[in-house]
Amino acid sequence: MRLTLHMLISHGRVARKIGLGPQSRINMLRNILTGLVRHERIETTLARADEVRFYAEKLIDYAKKGDTDEKAMKMASFWLTEKDLVPKLFKVLAPRFETKSNGYTRKARIPNRQNLDRAKMAVLEYKGNPFPSLYPVKKENELTLINQLLKGYREEKAQQLQKLN
Repeated sequence: MRLTLHMLISHGRVARKIGLGPQSRINMLRNILTGLVRHERIETTLARADEVRFYAEKLIDYAKKGDTDEKAMKMASFWLTEKDLVPKLFKVLAPRFETKSNGYTRKARIPNRQNLDRAKMAVLEYKGNPFPSLYPVKKENELTLINQLLKGYREEKAQQLQKLN
């Protein structure tokens, strides 16, 4: 197996190269983040979801400081392209996550896009949104082998306890 050096050395590249340049990247992230705040769930490519997730969490951290904080308002007005979403950020999303310190978003993989590029897709959402869950709720099935064994074990233990008493 041959390792190439260009894969191991980053040369100062910290962020993904999304879009046509740095300004294009920022504008794309702002638009995706605005859509996330508006709809609370978006479907985008996996790379974009990874990038936006960091900024979405930081935006909630700033929003939890309140709308009276100058830096929080500045960050909200920069990252949200639609200014009517600023009150939603401070009045709806920030109180929802008041008790949490991190982990405000959830990312789930979905099937690849079906057009020519076959891009890996993901759903990014704020936790606690009004939509149905991305992950189905697992129902307990009494007929599985493990549950049958546990049921038998509990019945044996209950019989042993009755014999002792």
